[in-house]
Order: sequence, then structure tokens, then C-alpha cells
Amino acid sequence: MRLFRPTGADRDDAALLRAVAKGDAEALGVLYDRHAGWLHARLTRRCADPETVREVLQDTFVTVWRSAGTHRGGEAGGWLWVIAGRRLVDARRAQARAERADEQGRRDHGPAAVAPSAEERVLAGLEFGDVGAALDRISPELREVLRATVVDGLTTRETAQLLGIPEGTVKTRAMRARRELRLELGRIAPLGGTA
Repeated sequence: MRLFRPTGADRDDAALLRAVAKGDAEALGVLYDRHAGWLHARLTRRCADPETVREVLQDTFVTVWRSAGTHRGGEAGGWLWVIAGRRLVDARRAQARAERADEQGRRDHGPAAVAPSAEERVLAGLEFGDVGAALDRISPELREVLRATVVDGLTTRETAQLLGIPEGTVKTRAMRARRELRLELGRIAPLGGTA
């Protein structure tokens, strides 16, 4: 098996992923070095628990190792973020299930649970509340732009670089995403409706 040697045209993400798909661990290391820092930063903005962030980051690159052959070419940033975002949602759901089970077990005795911070409540609402449900109903390309610009606080330029699309496309998709999100929220929780 040929080990990956990043020279010339082989320095791009697509070449790295092709090498990873062939079982080249060195190429995975190069890909990790290139992308783990910004993935960690974005995950940390969405999750305050450093252990969960580390686990999600590790799970992301395990998934890359297993599914590198499914990448369609080009820059890997958007693809990696989709994987990381899904792993974070999975981790949060597992934590929520565990917390519900713990709460069920100590319902009548034991210390009261610590109330989540305002940030944790907002982020949980984005994943599991009406906003999360509405986000799930809009198209993935609109959802990823909205998450990058609103949730992660990236600029239009940063979002364009991350997703590998022009800045004008980011602006157009952000406008469409907000409009569709408002429509979906109206369907899920209409104003003046009963709670």
C-alpha cells in the first residue's frame, strides 16, 4: 500500500480523502491536522462540555475513516461539519436519554438536578425544540448556511469558505433559509395558537 505523500496537486482534501478511502492512516492524520482545529472551535460554540466535544471530534474522524469513499470530491470542510454536527446531535440525544433515565430513577429522592444555563437551553431548543423541528424541515443546503451564519456566528466569507460556495450564494441561501424557517415555525407553533 502506498503511503500518502502530500506534494503538489495531492495537497487538496479530495486527494487526502481518496487516500483515506484506500486505508492510508497518514492521509487521515494530515486531514485531521488540517481540519480538527476549526471543527473543535465550532463544536465548542455549540456544546459547553469539553469531553463531549472531544468524543464528537473523535467520532467524526472515525466516520471519515469509514466513509471517505463516499465524499464527492473538492474541499472537505462542509462534509466534515455535517458529520460532526450529526455526531453532536447524536451525543446530545444520548445524554438526554441518560438524564431522563437518571431522573426517572431518583424521582422521589436524591438531590435536585442543576438547572441548565441559558446558553444550554437555547442550544437545546435549536436541536430539539420548535426551532430544531423547523430547521429539520428546510433543505440541507439552506440549513447548513443558517447554522453557520446564525448559530456558529460565522461571517459570510467564512461560511463561503467552509461550504465551498460563493459569498453571493451564502447571502441568497441565508435569505431563503430565514424565510422558510419562519414559514415552518408558523406551521409548527402558529402565533396565537394554544400551548
